[in-house]
Amino acid sequence: QLQLVESGGGLVQPGGSLRLSCAASGFTLDYYAIGWFRQAPGKEREGVSCISSSAGSTNYADSVKGRFTISRDNAKNTVYLQMNSLKPEDTAVYYCAAVPPAYYSGSCDERDFGSWGQGTQVTVSS
Repeated sequence: QLQLVESGGGLVQPGGSLRLSCAASGFTLDYYAIGWFRQAPGKEREGVSCISSSAGSTNYADSVKGRFTISRDNAKNTVYLQMNSLKPEDTAVYYCAAVPPAYYSGSCDERDFGSWGQGTQVTVSS
């Protein structure tokens, strides 16, 4: 069973930054494609950003392009989501998820992902 643990969420003012971490236990994260997804109250979960297993390709939702950056640190077995210029509409629970490369379509579709973390709350408010 793959275990993913998100951290780094919190309360931040509009325009601020946060870095979310997705750490793995029991498996090597760099083998898997990793995605960040979020769900705001009353809304469906949506894809934020994904990175392929080789880190050769990344995807970003239009709403976060130019503000968020996904990256890997294989030595720390962790994937990060750097979030800058945060807006109130970024408020949500953020989840990371993993999928083996053979099952990853490359389109950051949550239906590809079978292993999920418990989520971390991000609140952007003044």
